[in-house]
Amino acid sequence: MDRLTFLGIIIAIAAIFGGQLLEGGSIDALLDWAAFVIVVGGSAGAVMVQSHSQTFFNAMKISVWAFVPPTQPVEQGITRVAAWSNLARREGLLGLEKNIDDSLEPFILKGLNMLVDGNDSDAIRKAMYVELDVLDKELLKAAKVFESMGGYSPTLGIVGAVLGLIHVMGNLSNPELLGAGIATAFVATIYGVGFANLFFIPVYHKLRAVIEEQSQYREMIIEGIACIAEGENPRVIEGKLSGYLAR
Repeated sequence: MDRLTFLGIIIAIAAIFGGQLLEGGSIDALLDWAAFVIVVGGSAGAVMVQSHSQTFFNAMKISVWAFVPPTQPVEQGITRVAAWSNLARREGLLGLEKNIDDSLEPFILKGLNMLVDGNDSDAIRKAMYVELDVLDKELLKAAKVFESMGGYSPTLGIVGAVLGLIHVMGNLSNPELLGAGIATAFVATIYGVGFANLFFIPVYHKLRAVIEEQSQYREMIIEGIACIAEGENPRVIEGKLSGYLAR
């Protein structure tokens, strides 16, 4: 669980509501379901129009990473690579093949299978970096869905404000309702700007950071498997990969 994400959202909401109270307003004035539906629903609909269905569903799937990011076991990965290297030197590639754990993620399994099939380090690097590039691009496209929502959200807030003002204009015969009606109309603008800058865009950047961490971990695995293919000493490999711990 990423406590910083939860803390950031709480502080942001508290700042908005606290500022409203300090200005002498009420919190109830900022709560408007119509504005929420227009901003969030409209932003989601707009991004559905521009996105491929698979990209949109991937975005919804990885959105949880902003709150519960997957951990990258870098230290454990280095230990695993060193163990694979020791096994390959001791029993050869055939021995390594017999001890491959099928529960490993498909990306790592592909690299190990290429290794036991006798591919050289250059072939392994080329093939796996191509796959890594494709994976990164797909995940970044999904993350950009939230960046796009952050772009549409303020405009939808203005749309909500205009719709509210249209409703106000219909009540010109009741002057006592005008003030409250105008205030409610502008709540949509607050929602639009607020969701963009306090949620959608920050979530995009958090997801991007998580994707970059995953990419570095996979890059480390590629280099480790390539070093095994080159026949390097397990201790040398472990020393090379330890540089990823400092990133």
